[in-house]
Amino acid sequence: MSPCRLLVLATLLVSPAVARAAESAVPPDRPRLAVVISLDQFRGDYLTKFRPYFGEGGFKRLLDGGTEFRDTHYRHSVTQTAPGHATILTGVHANVHGITSNERTDRATWEQVNSVEDRDSSLVGINPAELGPAAAANPAKTGRSPRNLKAETVGDMLKARYGSDTKVFAASNKDRSAILLGGKKADGAYWDENGKMVTSRYYQEKLPAWVEAFNAERRVHESFGRTWDRIADPKLYDQLQGPDDAVGEYEGNGYTRTMPKTVTGGKDTVTPAFFSAFDVSPFSAEFLGAFVERAVKEEKLGRNRATDLLCVSFSQIDSCGHMYGPDSHEVMDSILRLDRVLAKLLDTIDREVGLANCLFVLTADHGVLPVPEQMQAKLGPEAAGRTNLGEVDTAIRKALDAAYGPLEARESWFVRDNSGYHLRPAALAAKNVSAADAAKVARGAMAAMPYMAEVYSREELLAIDPDGTSVSSMMRRSYRAESDRDLVFVLKTYFMPGSRAVGTTHGSPYPYDTHVVHLWYGPGILPAVRGERVGVDDLAPTLAGLLGVPVPNNSPGRRLL
Repeated sequence: MSPCRLLVLATLLVSPAVARAAESAVPPDRPRLAVVISLDQFRGDYLTKFRPYFGEGGFKRLLDGGTEFRDTHYRHSVTQTAPGHATILTGVHANVHGITSNERTDRATWEQVNSVEDRDSSLVGINPAELGPAAAANPAKTGRSPRNLKAETVGDMLKARYGSDTKVFAASNKDRSAILLGGKKADGAYWDENGKMVTSRYYQEKLPAWVEAFNAERRVHESFGRTWDRIADPKLYDQLQGPDDAVGEYEGNGYTRTMPKTVTGGKDTVTPAFFSAFDVSPFSAEFLGAFVERAVKEEKLGRNRATDLLCVSFSQIDSCGHMYGPDSHEVMDSILRLDRVLAKLLDTIDREVGLANCLFVLTADHGVLPVPEQMQAKLGPEAAGRTNLGEVDTAIRKALDAAYGPLEARESWFVRDNSGYHLRPAALAAKNVSAADAAKVARGAMAAMPYMAEVYSREELLAIDPDGTSVSSMMRRSYRAESDRDLVFVLKTYFMPGSRAVGTTHGSPYPYDTHVVHLWYGPGILPAVRGERVGVDDLAPTLAGLLGVPVPNNSPGRRLL
């Protein structure tokens, strides 16, 4: 055979992966695709608890072949979705990245604003009028972008180094999750709005043809009337989670407290209530999984000259967990079904890119508080509960009125904002009192409430070392001085805000909220279980090191691998 024909034959026999490596702008030991998967409200014990019931291709594949850090915690106090997702790939906390909560009060306008709200970046792929009367009346508030994020992500580092040779793509059921993982330089960020995957004009002026085609399939609408039942023996759920009909679980929107459930929203046709019910069901995770599989193919992720980054945040466990709690049949079934979604996604990535060319990291944005009534049954009626923050409002108002005299009827002393209070400058000026002095009076009234654990004024919190390990240091890391509240508080363990005896929440500095899953899988990562305490802020420095890019924001986190 001639040398020329031998060369042609050799070229034909070269695998696509080898050919891609030959064209690569990065060293051959770097992954072709890095995949960051965040599981919203996924507690640190879930993988261990449910591992025996997973299939072979999803969580178990990653667990059997990867390194699991079983004692991973957030080191900030406001364990909500937006701050968590902002920390995952920046490696810093809200005192640096600026995302203090899911929504906050804007001190300039006294309006509630979304953490990723951007009135100059309108939605692409849906008319705001489709999102309800409030959006129709003020469509600018539906605009979204990462402009409120004050820090860079690992994806931003990739784009800064490799430019168009790398692609950064993010998707989630929630806007804030996709946007804050993707960062400021993402090529695309998509999220679900009423059954459509949408983006904003920050990223592009119109949806790519493949996204429009995906939306045209109306996958969410086809789930109307679908039955959600347990995929394993109900006795197994009883054994692991307790009874299906448990105190404190949600009932409404067409759902009863028990399985099975019918996904309709309680109406005969598709209405906004249906989309809310769909978000709670595991079918929303299937919907996102199908979208991400399509994205891997259409965006050719893992087939560019430099390492690509795919960020995925599955939000359904959070929606379900809020309604039914971590010890419910609904949450267990959602996790078992998510395992199947993950297996399909891994299979798709294997076919398109090859798992040997990919690096995976799995984590979560926060944990969750057990349903308070269920904790009362275990620990006693005084050990857990729900708090009516209206009582705190009244106590503060009475204390300030007593100290400085009542205000005129149209004015108010404060605005409550998450777990804290802004003192209104107009009220302080009317009484010629400083914010610091008024905060001392209000702090005393707050601290007297029986369910308060920690209360700090702005001055007190700014004096705390943000590098410490105490709850106060965790609070400091969740606090951004320029625009934050005059008073902040933390409730006692197993207490949550809200007086309605249904569901549960998260957002505290306690282990049930801070402890999350953390798992790495890919070439060079050995099967192992690590027991040392690590932080979620260690993830970004570790990933940056493995991808060969600078650590974003000079993150103080450690490189773990």
